[in-house]
Order: sequence, then C-alpha cells, then structure tokens
Amino acid sequence: MVKPFIYCILLGWSLISGAVHSQTLLILGDSLSAGYQMSAQQSWPTLLPQVMAQQGKSINVINASISGDTTGNGLARLPDLLKRHQPQQVFITLGANDGLRGFAPNIIRSNLTKMITLIKQSGGQAMLMQVQAPPNYGKRYSQAFAQVFQQVSEANQAPLLAFFLEPIILQPNLMMADGLHPKAEAQPIIAEFVAEQIKEYL
Repeated sequence: MVKPFIYCILLGWSLISGAVHSQTLLILGDSLSAGYQMSAQQSWPTLLPQVMAQQGKSINVINASISGDTTGNGLARLPDLLKRHQPQQVFITLGANDGLRGFAPNIIRSNLTKMITLIKQSGGQAMLMQVQAPPNYGKRYSQAFAQVFQQVSEANQAPLLAFFLEPIILQPNLMMADGLHPKAEAQPIIAEFVAEQIKEYL
C-alpha cells in the first residue's frame, strides 16, 4: 500500500510542478491570428503549445485575437485581459487593419507604445510583430508604417519578431483568395515559424 501512495504523491507533485513552470502567453491580434474562416482548433495559436512542447517549452496560450481589430481596439481591451489572465508574455500581432485603413503612423506608434507600457506595468514582457502594410497607399506610407514597429521596439526594448506571413504569403496554395488571410493548411507552418521566433524569449 505504501508504494502506490508514494507514487500518487510523486505524480501529483509532478503535475503541480509542471503547471508552475508553464508560462502564459497572451496573443493580441486580429483575423490573422483569430483563425479567420476556420475552427479555432485549426488556428496557429491553438497549435503553438504543441509545437513549443516539442522544443521543451511549456506554455499556456490565451488567444485574444479578434477579426477586424486595430491597435486602438487592442489597447482598449488590453487592461482587462492583463488583469484576467496575468500573462508572463504578450505577443502583439496587431497593425494590419491600421494599415488597410491608412491610419496615421503616429497614431499606431502611440497605441503600440501604450500597450507595451501597460504590459510592463503588469509585470509581463511584450513582444511585437513587424507588420507590413499593403501597397494601396504608396511606397512612402508603406515605409513609414514599417518604421513604426522598428521605432517602438527600439524605444521600449521590446523584441521585434518577423511578420509570420513571410513563409507563406507568396504561396497561393496557402493563402485565401483575398490574398490577405492564410488558409487552414498554412496554420501549422505559421505555428512553427512563431515558435522559432519566440522561443528565446520564454
């Protein structure tokens, strides 16, 4: 009777220990992270914990992405999300909708800066994704838009990670007909790409 009892204690301790060492990663994004036109189970944030586990990293992912969200929407929702989930890491993948709508770079810069400040004040670490603007508004806007993310990253000492559509955006078989959203088949590729980008910061 002693051995099974000891085994139960060790098993329980192992489970508790694993939970303690598991970090919470909050993903704050838009349709590119929300699993646009697919089930949530197919989206890359849902696949990410399994990919990270294969690399020896235990994470709990909270996907707070909403289709259509801008940096302003993310900023408005962030305080409640930080209070509710208390994440150690927050990956900000917002900005695409700001670019599609031609928002002024200074507004985007201000929103991103305020988000990073809130995350740091909560005791978490912010990670920022480099978003690329569509060419609709010309080369000058696209360059100014891209520079915003670099400037915010440097000014706030927040890691700037590569745009996660980079591996797939030029592959029509992995992108939807709109040319903006990745298909379900692309989600595992994105999860692998993101895992490679964030692993050193966890």
